[in-house]
Amino acid sequence: MTRRVPLLLGSFAGYSSRWVWPDLIAGLTVWAVLVPESLAYATIAGVPPVVGLYAAVPALILYAVVGSSRHLVVGPMSATAALSAGIVGTFVAGGSDRYVALTTALALITGVVGVAAGLARLGFLASLISEPVLKGFIVGLALTIVVGQLPKLFGIEGGEGDFFAKLWHLLTSLDQISWATLAVGLLSLVVVLALRRWLPLVPGSLVAVLLGIIAVAVLDLDQHGVAIVGPIESGLPALGLPSGLGIDDYLALVGPAGGVLLIGFAEGLAAAKTYAAQAGYDIDANRELAGLGVANLGSGLASGMVVNGSLSKTAVNGGAGARSQLSGLTVAALTVVTLLFLTSLFEQLPEATLAAVVIAAVVELIDIPALRRLYRVWTERLAGIYGPAARADFLAALMAMLGVLVFDTLPGLVIGIAVSMTLLLFRASRPHLTRLVRVADGNGLWVDADRHPDLHPEPGIVVVRVESGLFFANADHIRDHVRALAVAGVNAVVLDGETTPFIDVTAAGMLDQLTHDLASQGVRLYFARDIGQVRDVLHHTQNDPGLTIYRDIDTALTAARNQSHRPNT
Repeated sequence: MTRRVPLLLGSFAGYSSRWVWPDLIAGLTVWAVLVPESLAYATIAGVPPVVGLYAAVPALILYAVVGSSRHLVVGPMSATAALSAGIVGTFVAGGSDRYVALTTALALITGVVGVAAGLARLGFLASLISEPVLKGFIVGLALTIVVGQLPKLFGIEGGEGDFFAKLWHLLTSLDQISWATLAVGLLSLVVVLALRRWLPLVPGSLVAVLLGIIAVAVLDLDQHGVAIVGPIESGLPALGLPSGLGIDDYLALVGPAGGVLLIGFAEGLAAAKTYAAQAGYDIDANRELAGLGVANLGSGLASGMVVNGSLSKTAVNGGAGARSQLSGLTVAALTVVTLLFLTSLFEQLPEATLAAVVIAAVVELIDIPALRRLYRVWTERLAGIYGPAARADFLAALMAMLGVLVFDTLPGLVIGIAVSMTLLLFRASRPHLTRLVRVADGNGLWVDADRHPDLHPEPGIVVVRVESGLFFANADHIRDHVRALAVAGVNAVVLDGETTPFIDVTAAGMLDQLTHDLASQGVRLYFARDIGQVRDVLHHTQNDPGLTIYRDIDTALTAARNQSHRPNT
């Protein structure tokens, strides 16, 4: 009997006292990573660094109450931070109080949309963005973030515009490099990457941050052209709605907030499922959607920014031995301590070090090997086997990536979603049709003729399998493909319905018409191994008994053999 999981605090179901110590250690480890990265991601969003800490505390607490994952760490992330900057930047220039207020309002609206979607059980929305499109979008976003942080690493003024405009500005401004700043930035980057490579349990981001702060204090680097973060407001954030905004401001953010939610939900759900599978428990997608919603609501009400589940910090959490969301609550408590007593420590943090932390965090998202694999599928024999859909994956990833690089994050998000929907419709309208041949060992096994060129079909008979349901979107494609098979010398075509789970009235009408069209060429159409609901629809929609339906493919084949002995008319 399946144990009922509580609606709230479900991630603590079956908690054991033996888990307390591993959870506390994991929480301490994640805190060491989360604090510097939250400061860095806030700068990506274009708001003061402390806003990242404001967001983390309520997000961690509220997700632990509502979410279903024992391991997922929720907080500011690079992708949603960049999306936030792109969205808010379309309404107001950065650096103003209104910009910060709109950033907080975006978190609030994202939270409202997330809670509503979770209650409406819309967890399936994560599947609306295909993996290739999401991969291309994230790669484009990561490249945009990197090129936006490089000026801080080099100690020069940043450029405006899209990825290519910023990159060109950087290349044409290299004569203005601050060598002290570049040295700090590169050394910080080396520290983070080296510790990640050889000592993964050591929080490289925190080590780099502490070394950068010490270097500024000992060497007075801020007096030699190295920019530092500067004053960070200590204490807990103000609670409530952001000031100075009207209802129109919130309504204008509803559409963009849906896109932010979709991207954040997809990334967080993937991380949650990965570690749930390893630990042997289940993830409820609708609970995850609601959990992300309340996390963003809490962040918005605490003067924070948009948050989502983090794959990298979840990996740190799981690797440190976390067993439940007590680790997340520990991170929240330590972050409160940081806000109350440790913010002055980070005021001497070099901006170049912060940029290095950001670059090191997002460089892992630039998954060139994944794009290369998609390209190989496009160019190699697999594309010939699987047809246009295999080629579409690489093109979809490329279009999503270029959408971000050329048009910026928000238009790139819209392009990515549009490409996902288009790809879904394209695949639905172009199902794979397989010509079958029988294995000559007497066991009745039918296999793909393209994969077994050594086997030969029976003369005059074509057996074909449609690996999809039959419905209005693919009816014409299937009709044209079957017609193309009825070449000279073919007397019968057998449609194997074993992999056709459903059919609609449009497709049934197409089969009726196809039966008559083939009959006019002296070719008989048979339908074999139909599923119950397919048979019911065909029986109720066929105008006459022209299409012969058989429960068994051998019986259909026998009838086809008899037909093949008759000359074509």
